[in-house]
Amino acid sequence: MFKSEKKMRAALSVLAVAFGAASAPVASFAQDAASAPQQAAGAPRLGWYKTCSKQEDNDICVVQNLILANGGQLVTAVGLISVSGKVNRKILQVSVPTARLIPPGIMMQIDNNKGQKLDYAVCLPDKCTAELPLTDAMIASLKKGSDVIFTSINFRRAPNPIKISLEGFTGAYDGEAVSESKLAESQKSLQDSMQKKAEEARKKLEDAQNAAKTAQ
Repeated sequence: MFKSEKKMRAALSVLAVAFGAASAPVASFAQDAASAPQQAAGAPRLGWYKTCSKQEDNDICVVQNLILANGGQLVTAVGLISVSGKVNRKILQVSVPTARLIPPGIMMQIDNNKGQKLDYAVCLPDKCTAELPLTDAMIASLKKGSDVIFTSINFRRAPNPIKISLEGFTGAYDGEAVSESKLAESQKSLQDSMQKKAEEARKKLEDAQNAAKTAQ
């Protein structure tokens, strides 16, 4: 039972949108100084999906999208959290790699609409999470939109914009939650895909090294 708003906020921050499966080295994406939105091209992903669980007197549903690099590092994780029951609250949370500048927060822009700032709520060793109250207008904009861009500022003061397609968002938000078995199957497929890409990259590097030795 949540006894206060403060305790509820802490619990939602700890949720971190259930993104614990992805961790990112501090310097990995902090060094990205992209001037244009990046789509993490070629990286495997699950797309938009919804999970639901019960926590004491509350039902918690999260519509989320997790973007990973080919090596499995966190790029950006987005979650729309809806809590209903004894407590009723909706929050948008976005997680990015660490080594971010805190005051700028994360800027969210849907298509060409005006951007909206999310303030950081917590920074953990593997990620920083920003959040914002989730409104009906925001949900409607996401449903109508084509893409959403989340821009954080790394420690080099360079913007790191990540573009996420909103294709499938409406179906995930309005549809049924993914079953545990289906989610586990999808996650295994994602892990297998990442492992395959990692092996391909390793083989390519080895072939290049062998070719360099032969040329000497």
